[in-house]
Amino acid sequence: MPRTPTAPIRTAVVGFGVSGRVFHAPLIEADRGYSLDVIVTADPDRAAEAARRYPKARVVPTPQAMFALAADLDLVVLGTPPLTHLDLAATAVAHGLHVVVDKPFVTTSAHGEELISRAADAGVQLTVFQNRRWDADFLTLQKLVREGALGDIRTFESRFEWWRPEGFGNWRDTATLTEGGGILHDLGAHLIDQAIQLFGPVQDSYGETASHSSHPEGADTEAFVSLFHVSGVRTRLWMNGMAARVGPRFHVLGSSAGYTKWGLDSQEPALAAGMTPSDPCYGVDPQDSWGILGIDGDAAPVPAERGDYPRFYVQLAAALAGHGPLPVQPAESLEVLRIIEKIHAFA
Repeated sequence: MPRTPTAPIRTAVVGFGVSGRVFHAPLIEADRGYSLDVIVTADPDRAAEAARRYPKARVVPTPQAMFALAADLDLVVLGTPPLTHLDLAATAVAHGLHVVVDKPFVTTSAHGEELISRAADAGVQLTVFQNRRWDADFLTLQKLVREGALGDIRTFESRFEWWRPEGFGNWRDTATLTEGGGILHDLGAHLIDQAIQLFGPVQDSYGETASHSSHPEGADTEAFVSLFHVSGVRTRLWMNGMAARVGPRFHVLGSSAGYTKWGLDSQEPALAAGMTPSDPCYGVDPQDSWGILGIDGDAAPVPAERGDYPRFYVQLAAALAGHGPLPVQPAESLEVLRIIEKIHAFA
């Protein structure tokens, strides 16, 4: 039977790498609507850090140990590699627990369809952590588009690039394409999702992928995606983990103005450095990183909206209480995955 969450929502975070340690645990701990009750990690160093940072949480070494405590939980958050998502999420659903799955959602669209069906049958909520919907720069651009500040949008360019030839130092360096590896599967899940949020359904798509390292076969380190939206907007997306010189984060051209933004959102490095979401500086982009709006010769910086990753968990709490929609519908992430699969099939 599905659980009706009590206040606070009793939560387990599975995985204490970048996902669990940097994103989920700090956001959950900072939200009074939740309690962080269980953290799952088999790594002794990570377990010690989790116990130190969250002394009220029970740290266990395996998902099986966590599921043994299911009667005292409402929500399971999966911050594990994508190959594990199907089995762990399905087991959580079978225990009547609501589930947050970090992106990439799952390794195949068929697995996504299966999970969505299982959650619906069990009467539990399933959502995907598409946190980049709450980046400061994306929220700013979303507002400009909504207000018509650029006129009719004609082209949208979005990049997520950095110079990291040594790799990520985690599962991303070893996962094969069938295991959910590759930069298109990883970052494409964010950039394609953002494009659809801005400009609506995709009519046609095209992509290119390449690998410039010793990554496993099929696990691309560079990708380009072109989307043509039903709305008539053309989207061009770049993902590159080995870019010696990076391009603008956003470059958007409309009928009356353009908008260009350089640099990545500040929330991830802030959380990694130990800043809490309650800090007055959290999510605030400095003025020298604001995007520029206008035309050549007549352009000015646009004050950035405040980045708001905590909003995901605020909206999720409301949804679990029956007071609003999920922050991310899993069908939306499933559609992104179908686009990625199509590109991989023909790239």
